[in-house]
Amino acid sequence: MKPMQALTEIDAKTFVKDIVPANQPVVLKGLVAHWPSVSLTDDQSFAEYLHQHDSGERCYAIVGDTHADGRLFYGEGLKGTNFAKTNATVSDALAHIATQNQQPNPRAIAIQAASLKSVLPTMDETHRNPITGDIEATFWLSNQSRVAAHFDLHDNIACVVHGTRTFTVFPPDQISNLYVGPTLDAPGGVPISTVDLKSPDLATYPRFEQALESAQTAQLEPGDAIYIPSPWWHAVSSEAPLNLLVNYWWQAQGDSLLAANQSLMHAMLSVGRLPKQQRAAWQAFFNYLVFKLEDDPTAHLPNDLNDVVTELTDQQTQEVIAYLSQPTLLKGSD
Repeated sequence: MKPMQALTEIDAKTFVKDIVPANQPVVLKGLVAHWPSVSLTDDQSFAEYLHQHDSGERCYAIVGDTHADGRLFYGEGLKGTNFAKTNATVSDALAHIATQNQQPNPRAIAIQAASLKSVLPTMDETHRNPITGDIEATFWLSNQSRVAAHFDLHDNIACVVHGTRTFTVFPPDQISNLYVGPTLDAPGGVPISTVDLKSPDLATYPRFEQALESAQTAQLEPGDAIYIPSPWWHAVSSEAPLNLLVNYWWQAQGDSLLAANQSLMHAMLSVGRLPKQQRAAWQAFFNYLVFKLEDDPTAHLPNDLNDVVTELTDQQTQEVIAYLSQPTLLKGSD
C-alpha cells in the first residue's frame, strides 16, 4: 500500500476544475478545521456538545458482537449480519458507547448515515462544507469499529470531526481481487470484501495481495476530509473510543437517470445468466453503446435526434423509465 495524495487549501473552484476530473481519491487536509466542534479534542467535552445539539430523533443504529473485534460484517455463512439493528437517539448511543469503552471486548456501537439536519439540526447550521455547498450532510457516530472494503453509489466527501479514521482505498478494477460477498445480505446495502483487512488470509484469498499492491491509505485527523469518487472501494477503520464523521454524497460529474448499481444488478440477472457465447455477443453491445470504448455510437445520427443513445426529451425519459420499471421475464416460446 502507498500513502494517499494529500492536498491543502483546496477551494470549490479548484476541486471542480482539477480534482474531480482526475477521478482519484485524495485527502483534503484541514478542509473543515474551522468547524466549531473540531476544536473539542477531549471525548467528554465533545459528548456534552453532541448532547446539547441532540434533537431527540431516533435514527438507525447498530450493535456489534463482543467477539467481532469491532468488525461489522456478514453473519455466519455470509448470511445476514454479525450485528443487531436498532434505533437510538444520539444521547442513547453516547451512553452505550461510554459503557462499552470500559469492557475488555467492547461491542461496536454506531449510528450510521443519519441526517445531520434532522438529528443534530443546530449543529448542521454551523457545519457547512466549503466545497459541496447546500448538499445535505449525513453523520456517522461510533466507538472503535471496522467496515470492510465497499463502494458508494455516489461521489463522497467524508469529513472527520472527532477521533481518527483510517481509509484504505482500492481502484474499481480490483473487484476481482477483493473476493466480494453477496449483495442481498450486504451489511451496508452494497456487497463488501470478505477479506479481513486487519489480518488478511492470503492462503484463502491469494489475489488480495494484488489488491494491496494497488491500495492507497491515509489516516485522517479531526478537520481532515477525503474525496472518494464512485465506485472506488474503501475500507474504513474508526480507531478512537469516540468518533464522528460527517459526509456528503452527490454526483460530482455526469447526470445519470438511474443508479448504475441498479443497472449492474439488472445485467447480472439477465446477461450474466446467458451462455458464454451469448455473454460475449452482448459484451460487444455494451462496449459500443454503454462504455463507448471505440467509435462514437451517435456520430452517424442526426444532431437533433432524440433517442436513448443521444438525448431524451422529458416525455421520452419518463416513458423509458416506466418501461424499465416493468421488466418482462423471459418465457419459453411455442
